[in-house]
Amino acid sequence: MAELTMLAIIILAAFVPSLLLMLLVKNTETRGREPTGRTLWAFLRGATLSVFLAVLIEYFLVYVVMDMDFLSMSELFGRYPQLSTLILACVIAPFAEELTKAIGILPFARRARELEDGIIYGAAVGLGFAATENLLYESSAYISGGVSLLIGTVIIRTISSALLHASASSITGYGLTAKRFLRVSWIPYFLLAVLLHAVFNLCASLGPLLETTSIGEAGYLIGLIAAIAIGVGAFSWSRRKIRSLDRRAA
Repeated sequence: MAELTMLAIIILAAFVPSLLLMLLVKNTETRGREPTGRTLWAFLRGATLSVFLAVLIEYFLVYVVMDMDFLSMSELFGRYPQLSTLILACVIAPFAEELTKAIGILPFARRARELEDGIIYGAAVGLGFAATENLLYESSAYISGGVSLLIGTVIIRTISSALLHASASSITGYGLTAKRFLRVSWIPYFLLAVLLHAVFNLCASLGPLLETTSIGEAGYLIGLIAAIAIGVGAFSWSRRKIRSLDRRAA
């Protein structure tokens, strides 16, 4: 019974913060707000379909890249193990995850009534993705370090990776609605989302990368502060953009 209670707590800890952030983004729009049910459906698509597709694509890309013997990649990764981690975190993961979140956003962008709707549905899909990802990380944290590590992980991931996923996919969402309403390409917005995600992951990886240098363990703190700053800053931009577009439409 205690294990089931703890499992329920971990699930709530993973999903409730992301759901609250989703409502915050949705309610940023004051004129013609999107239906809560449709926004929740976007959240669920991100939490299920986008995550599932991302796992498949990342597994395929990792298998292909790590097994490129004809380019001596396996030998290179064996000599520099941190390089393989860096490629996974800063190249493969951002591309795969932003692509699958874009797939999750697409049906909502096609039915959007206003330009800012893409930002809202993009953030909803991203937060759904973040909730499932957080469930995995927070479960692992509880198994490894108990309740105290779980609480710390919930707080840190909510103010960093959850905000990052919401912000990056909101940029893609804006690009998809801009394609429809402004007749511009959505690809630059998608690439910007990938770049934002890659820079965030690089900051989050600074600890292991700098641990053997003169900076030492301070690299973990530097990376954490930088990652939180990126997440908070990008999330704030998304909400400001919604307000700006909403006022312009009014």
